[in-house]
Order: sequence, then C-alpha cells, then structure tokens
Amino acid sequence: MPKRDGSPNRIELLQGTLDLLILQTLQWGAQHGHGIGQAIRISSNDALQIEHGSIYPALHRLESRGWLASEWKMSEANRRAKYYKLTPQGKRQLIEEQAKWKQLVRAVARTTKPIEG
Repeated sequence: MPKRDGSPNRIELLQGTLDLLILQTLQWGAQHGHGIGQAIRISSNDALQIEHGSIYPALHRLESRGWLASEWKMSEANRRAKYYKLTPQGKRQLIEEQAKWKQLVRAVARTTKPIEG
C-alpha cells in the first residue's frame, strides 16, 4: 500500500486494486517484485508507492491462484531475484479485472454527478 507520509498526491488503493496493477504491469513481460513496484510508481507519476510488505504477499497470492508463474534469475543489478510472469490464466484474469475496474469507474462517476434540479 502507499506510504502514509501525508503527501496530498498519495492515493490509497481499494481492496483488490493491487492485483489489477500487478497483472497490468506484467502484461509487458516478466519482472521481479521490486521492479513491479517501481513500474507502478513510475507509471502513476509517484502517486502510488507499493510497499514490499504489500507487493510480495500479493505476488504469492496471485501465483497460488495460477495467475502468475515465477523463476529465479539474475537481475539487472547482478543479484538473484524471483521473476514473475503472467500465465494464460493470468492473462484471462487481467481482462476480467480490467472489466471490473471499468464497471467500478462508471459506478463512481454516476454517483459523483451533480444533482440536477
């Protein structure tokens, strides 16, 4: 989850959003946990900063569901790291999660429209 540093630009994640962010990030290719967190931070213009204490349990959960596969490799920093990639089931789940997200965004948008009258 994001750090609670009081920055007005930080966004709290809804339950389940982290799964979507991880799946979305891995659609571009395999990545280690730290790299996934960095990709989310960069693509959100620093609005989302995922703590290691949140990302690794999420990665393990998604792997246990069969949505991710992992293997140990050497990182860019020449260190041993566990790399995660989407499985075919994970790719299908990403499409489902994207559809759920779009539905949520539409529902929130409907509730935030000004009341006419």
